[in-house]
Amino acid sequence: MLVGKGSPEASRENNQDRRRSVLLKELGCRCLALFLVLLVTGCVTVKVDLFEESKPLKEKVISGFGRDKILLVDVSGMIVESRPRGLLSLLSTVTTPDRIKEVLDKAAQDSHIKAVVLRINSPGGTVSASDIIHHELMKYKKETGVPVVACLMGLATSGGYYLAQAGDTIVANPSGITGSIGVLAMKLNVKGLMDKVGVEGEMVKSGKWKDFWSPFRPATPEEKQMMQGVINSYYQGFVDVVAQGRKMDLKEVRRVADGRIYTASQAKDLGLVDTLGYLDDAIDLAKKKAGLEEAKVVRYQRPDSYRPNIYSGLPDFSLAVTPQFLYMWWPGEL
Repeated sequence: MLVGKGSPEASRENNQDRRRSVLLKELGCRCLALFLVLLVTGCVTVKVDLFEESKPLKEKVISGFGRDKILLVDVSGMIVESRPRGLLSLLSTVTTPDRIKEVLDKAAQDSHIKAVVLRINSPGGTVSASDIIHHELMKYKKETGVPVVACLMGLATSGGYYLAQAGDTIVANPSGITGSIGVLAMKLNVKGLMDKVGVEGEMVKSGKWKDFWSPFRPATPEEKQMMQGVINSYYQGFVDVVAQGRKMDLKEVRRVADGRIYTASQAKDLGLVDTLGYLDDAIDLAKKKAGLEEAKVVRYQRPDSYRPNIYSGLPDFSLAVTPQFLYMWWPGEL
């Protein structure tokens, strides 16, 4: 039997095809939403090992000559405790305490390292990682007596600015952004998404607050109050570090530490940075502090990685939202 193009049978078949197409699209959307819920809550992980870092760091001369050296240390991207795994490792550049400690330990064994320049291009990161790296930098300075110059690049906010306090001098790129002194805590509330895809979370707990800050429901007023207490404690720690690093009065630091960002020139006027300049200016200043006329500029990198000059490796920021305490500039609400 032949079915005509405009016949009722053909029309019914076309309607059925459209319905099947709509159902398949809806099913695909639901499956994707469910996968995202499971990925966010940690029930699903995707392992992609593309960035194996088993080889030891090697010294790479970037510019200059002579026996004495200026070490260029990168603080780029998010500052976190460990490198993300899975898909997130493809999306973000990060700085971790283990990487910085590895660099500093190697530098401490080289008597020809006469100064360090921190090249900071970061929106910040977790409280813990920022504090650990700052501690390691201060420890390195104390044990070696090597001067440290912090150079703030395009973006050096919150945890990035926190680390700059380890510098004896802070140089800010004239077109850069810094500040955002403060702390925040975020979480994803996935309850609405779970309701749409028909997923329900169940919790068995030993105490009232054991599921504190759960992503499966909105935070209660009591939880927000408790979280505010933690935030206030971390904030005071940030203020103390800035007051010590910038040799400022605590009241003066609190006045400017309301979370806002500043242009480089504004930061200089407020005493948050010492001078405006570029990375080569910071390197020249490091030479001067070390009493050197000439020196090689070196960096430590993995074998087979190619970074030809002092500006290589500046990251694009792809920020992953996690329920952690953050010294980070986050523009906007979730």
